[in-house]
Amino acid sequence: MKDFINNIFLIGELILVSPQLLLFYLSSEKEVIVADVKRWVEIFEWKSTSDLSNLLSLTAKKQEFRNLYYYRIAKGNFAARLVMRIIKIFYKECPYLFLDMSSNIGPGLFIQHGFSTIIMADIGENCWINQQVSIGYKDKTGRPKIGDNVRITAGAKVLGNITVGNNVTVGANAVVIKNVPDNCVVVGVPAYIVKKNGLKVKEELV
Repeated sequence: MKDFINNIFLIGELILVSPQLLLFYLSSEKEVIVADVKRWVEIFEWKSTSDLSNLLSLTAKKQEFRNLYYYRIAKGNFAARLVMRIIKIFYKECPYLFLDMSSNIGPGLFIQHGFSTIIMADIGENCWINQQVSIGYKDKTGRPKIGDNVRITAGAKVLGNITVGNNVTVGANAVVIKNVPDNCVVVGVPAYIVKKNGLKVKEELV
């Protein structure tokens, strides 16, 4: 009986957010949206259903995903952007998460707890960003370029015209203002390397 009631609520929830499918069908960004959906479902370890059903579940339950979804729609064609203006009146974004439209964000970005998070950078594929993270300009010289499979954890700051390589983890509350090579873990203020290519080290960033 409990499962039956839960299923009824789930179906009702999906029906309520079903207008989000209109955005998807109108959008020219379907491929990257589906990649985002698959990544989020994998991380949450949800039971595998159709991509469209998962898309609706994510837009219903995860406000951070909704921000990312609207970012993808806004990067696409005019028709989807126009309809999105109406959809957003009824299905609000997370007000504490800012994705700058000048950013280029690769597929598979996961945002865990988007509270007080600012993303203004070019970001690679399958990255992970936690709450209270700031990524963006330090001054007028430029903004960060983030590689693939990068994880930026709670409270971290990545600032300025720098490059963060592939497979990097930025520790909680770290402040990164210099280039980070591939396959590293960095921590501290200012950040320094504590693991490189799987080995423990203590190296300054240059």
